[in-house]
Amino acid sequence: MTPQISEVDTVVNNLSELQEDATVPRNVRIQIQNTIKNLKANTELPIKVNKALNELDEISNDVNLQSYARTQIWNVMSVLEKLH
Repeated sequence: MTPQISEVDTVVNNLSELQEDATVPRNVRIQIQNTIKNLKANTELPIKVNKALNELDEISNDVNLQSYARTQIWNVMSVLEKLH
């Protein structure tokens, strides 16, 4: 397993934990679910990462998102940006 795939798996796990958090707004959980689905898709890594970064940027700008959840999103984005 390459380090990049391992990093993507870590990102997916972090997003899954956030998705299961009941305090996260429903619309954000749905967007996170779509991001996870895209990261698991059988496409090239740069395409998956770009798509995920765009979606996560949109999620992080949601006014209903709590600050701790926003921080977790930013942490995931920083990991993805290293793969970019």
